[in-house]
Amino acid sequence: MKDEPQLFELQPRLVGELIEVRPLQPQDWEELFAVAADPLIWEQHPTRERYQEKVFGEFFREALETGSAFVVLDRKTGKIIGSSRYSGFDRAQGVVEIGWTFLARAYWGGAYNGELKRLMLDHAFRFVDRVVFGVGVTNLRSQKALEKIGAVRIGRRDKPNEQGNMVESFVYEIRRQ
Repeated sequence: MKDEPQLFELQPRLVGELIEVRPLQPQDWEELFAVAADPLIWEQHPTRERYQEKVFGEFFREALETGSAFVVLDRKTGKIIGSSRYSGFDRAQGVVEIGWTFLARAYWGGAYNGELKRLMLDHAFRFVDRVVFGVGVTNLRSQKALEKIGAVRIGRRDKPNEQGNMVESFVYEIRRQ
């Protein structure tokens, strides 16, 4: 009997030195919204109003429905500091997307985003050869963060956001070594 390919676990618990990544749960709403309510997190994002409770509520609902979203916890404090998720796993193409990532501003510019992406990439590369990221064309901060971890811009795409408006994004890629 041939070995069956392993199924991609879309919501594993991932633990690093600085952070823990675990599946998003409905009871995470209050603590995650407290992070997301900072307008400066979204100032370069295509959905700049995501700091508003109603807009973030739609984002949170959709994230729960995907079955692939996470909260990011600071291991020292146990507090939620952000979120991310997988999307669009395609076994035949050997690709998955990582995105919808945000962290509290106190965690910008250091090792936290790098560790988050490393944990998610290491997990993804057990199942795929490529990981892609979509970043709004005006989101220079996220573009620089992806380039810092070795992602390469490979194109552009238009994709509807939660409100159905088309958002132009750059597509970045990291390939399994």
